[in-house]
Amino acid sequence: MAGKKVLIVYAHQEPKSFNGSLKKVAIDELSKQGCIVTVSDLYAMNFEPRTTRNDITGALSNPKVFSYGVEAYEACKKKALTSDILEEQKKFPLYWFSVPAILKGWMDRVLCQGFAFDVPDFYDTGFLK
Repeated sequence: MAGKKVLIVYAHQEPKSFNGSLKKVAIDELSKQGCIVTVSDLYAMNFEPRTTRNDITGALSNPKVFSYGVEAYEACKKKALTSDILEEQKKFPLYWFSVPAILKGWMDRVLCQGFAFDVPDFYDTGFLK
């Protein structure tokens, strides 16, 4: 794997957590194998997860009706996105077909263990089956 570029997008608030330990092991092991490892530590960066008009630094293509997808697409072509987005895109293009970050945050907070699932009861045997 020597010379390969690896991006780790780390999203956990506690560096001493199990996830933090896994990140450290991954960095150490991949580096030993000769990989170039970059980490985006979203909590340490205070990364803004919400998609808003503030992400667009230039003029909107349709100022009367804001459509994030359309505006982000147009702004991307013009390099008119905020610097935090552009910096992350230099590491790796970050657009995935998923729910908006605020909804993901809602899922993480509301659908917690004890309410939506328990161990080992997941999915078809869980509380919300």
